[in-house]
Amino acid sequence: MKTYKTEQEEFWASEFGDAYIDRNKDQNLFRSNVALFSKIIARTTGVNSIIECGANIGMNLKALQHIIPRAEFAGIEINQKAVEQLRQIEGVEVYHESLLNFVPTVQYDLTLIKTVLIHINPDELSKIYDLLYSTSNKYICIIEYYNPSPVEVTYRGHEGKLFKRDFAGELMDRFSELQLVDYGFVYKRDPNFAQDDVTWFLMEKR
Repeated sequence: MKTYKTEQEEFWASEFGDAYIDRNKDQNLFRSNVALFSKIIARTTGVNSIIECGANIGMNLKALQHIIPRAEFAGIEINQKAVEQLRQIEGVEVYHESLLNFVPTVQYDLTLIKTVLIHINPDELSKIYDLLYSTSNKYICIIEYYNPSPVEVTYRGHEGKLFKRDFAGELMDRFSELQLVDYGFVYKRDPNFAQDDVTWFLMEKR
């Protein structure tokens, strides 16, 4: 059994992470993801490889494969049950690791992280920011719950498991060569392509 540095890693590698998988298989989410990522990819050029940090069962990667089927894809995931399903997706290279332990050996045109930074121990965020930057050779896309200042939120009855802040702003402050390309919000009451009140940010290395 693997041991982890933070309680948040243990949380997502365990049964709670297993339960999350079952809540996120809805095909409506796939359609919403296609709509969301179509907007984001339209603001890029030359994206032929994508890595997702915290890929879970690959719902985001499946949508991206639908949009740019010729691209190369990879996913990093901590939960064993999710990894088993992720490995069933053809054309996705899978890394079964914690993001805090992952050491990139190649760069990708686009590095993606979606509703994962909110679950990272705030003391370890700098490591994840460095990972996002080092794995990308051009674009970084962050899709998270936004708040202008750091705040903790009770998550399904659990404390210390969800944190909101300006992740994109902190990332751009850390790496001055990152420039904001575009951003947007997706509302949970969108009648056609709802998401869970997330804000997306697309940044480019310049």
